[in-house]
Amino acid sequence: MLRHFKAEFFRALSHPTRLRILDLLRHGEMTVGDIRDELEIEQSTASQHLAALRTIDFVQTRREGTLMWYSVTDPAIWKLLDVARDIYERQLKRGRSMLKELG
Repeated sequence: MLRHFKAEFFRALSHPTRLRILDLLRHGEMTVGDIRDELEIEQSTASQHLAALRTIDFVQTRREGTLMWYSVTDPAIWKLLDVARDIYERQLKRGRSMLKELG
């Protein structure tokens, strides 16, 4: 059961647009229109990615009139994204060091 959850968890995070959406939501809740404008993508594309994030319970919605507001359900997701960024930066630094040694 836990392995299945982890697989679905990381599958939901496997698309760069979903990661960008989660990063946008660090600043607070947004509408699909706000997300569309910030990422310069089609509304249907934004909606599809938000649906994928909602399916795994990464985002939640709140209706206000005709607008649907999206927010992150668990701010701990940003810790995971920050760790991923740290790992990337360390790998990039190692790669640069290796290139410098070769040059």
